[in-house]
Amino acid sequence: MADINSGHTVFLETFGCQMNVLDSELVLGDLRAAGYAPAHRPDHADVILINTCSVRQRAEAKVLSRLGELKWLKQRRPELIIGVMGCMAERDAEGILEQAPHVDVICGPGELGRIRQLIEQARGNGKAAVAVTRDQMRRVPVARRATNDGLEALDRSRRPAREGPLIQAYIRVQRGCDKFCSYCVVPFVRGPERSRPPAHIVDEAKRLADAGTVEITLLGQTVNSYAYEQDGRIIRLPALLERVHEIDGVRRLRFVTSFPGDFDEAILHAMRDLPKVCEYLHLPVQSGSDRILRSMRRGGTVGQYDELIDRARDIVPGLTLAGDFIVGFPGETEGDFQATCDLVRRTRYKNIFVFKYSPRPGTLAARKIADDVPMVVKRRRNHELLAIQSEISSDQNAALVGSLVEVLVEGYSKAAIKAQKMNQSQPTHLGWRSQTQLTGRTRGDQIVVFEGSPDLIGQLATIEVISTTDLTLHGRLAEAV
Repeated sequence: MADINSGHTVFLETFGCQMNVLDSELVLGDLRAAGYAPAHRPDHADVILINTCSVRQRAEAKVLSRLGELKWLKQRRPELIIGVMGCMAERDAEGILEQAPHVDVICGPGELGRIRQLIEQARGNGKAAVAVTRDQMRRVPVARRATNDGLEALDRSRRPAREGPLIQAYIRVQRGCDKFCSYCVVPFVRGPERSRPPAHIVDEAKRLADAGTVEITLLGQTVNSYAYEQDGRIIRLPALLERVHEIDGVRRLRFVTSFPGDFDEAILHAMRDLPKVCEYLHLPVQSGSDRILRSMRRGGTVGQYDELIDRARDIVPGLTLAGDFIVGFPGETEGDFQATCDLVRRTRYKNIFVFKYSPRPGTLAARKIADDVPMVVKRRRNHELLAIQSEISSDQNAALVGSLVEVLVEGYSKAAIKAQKMNQSQPTHLGWRSQTQLTGRTRGDQIVVFEGSPDLIGQLATIEVISTTDLTLHGRLAEAV
């Protein structure tokens, strides 16, 4: 295993969801602690890791394309270690090695605590080191399922993945999923639903707050299903939110992603009553058609979803919503799609994520239902749904002009970063493309850009909204909070 003076460099590229972002941060922090220095380009590294996603075929195709590009680098530098981590590694380790035999390490999401060992194993014997999980815990009640010791150790030993304070941070509160929606590969690649001990989560949050983290997001595949048995009682998400809310230094608290069928109204009361909990809810529904929801095995109806949204808005003032949708699911007619459009129009999300259906090997839909919606139709429906949401977002943002919003300042805007790179200088004022243009997010997760001092990064600031687009609020500094 690499020691603290290893002298190795690592480049890590991440595809996919917030869970993968967190996994990459933990792995990179672990490698840094062992003496690995982060590399900013793959050709500057002696270890290249790709953290993968299997939720859609396009994500896997991107990984295979990247591995094809790295083949030539491996030929020039045979000592280079190339590793594939995450969901694609778990789903199809054999297929990856068949299509990319130059890969040295295959590591599923349940084995990330062994990544250093696998790298050294591959370096030592010149053969591919493979670690995937075949979990057999599904018959155990959710609240009593033990966490993976190796993964829990990785989470608890959390080390900085880069220099400087981590303004925003994810904390994993739950692993895996038990829903088995007919289109989804997640239960097969991340295993059954397991909740982490609340004491471990609170300890992690305290350490992050002590290190300067201002905003914490509790992360789970179905985070509102969090349930941990302790001293004969079940601790659920509202109680967990209360415990993290009490931590000094934490200024904001979020949680993602929620499953509509498991949503307890007590969560909404916690959002209303705990001042640090942001008024933002990511609540995927996937379709506005009951017929398609049944085929997806989502376990609820459009009417139930509408009622949940109404209750949420009634209980939590100023609530903003985000949603996920799949277009072109097998059997989806124009009528089904129009029902989805109608749902988006009446729900009036802040933003939505729209995906074109692609069959995932091993899922019920891939095995039992023909993928009968042509790609040209999927693309059209994707564009139409996004256009509807763009109009809604434009209207909602325009209504904020003249208002004051609380913003957590995250850093320089994309325009400022680009200008800095072009000028290779310290931040200076360059008109409307100022290198002092900063960016941040409101409690409702709206993106805001404004002019301000770099000293504001990591702080809460009050911004007056002066103009908007469908994706961004433009403002000016009112005062620091």
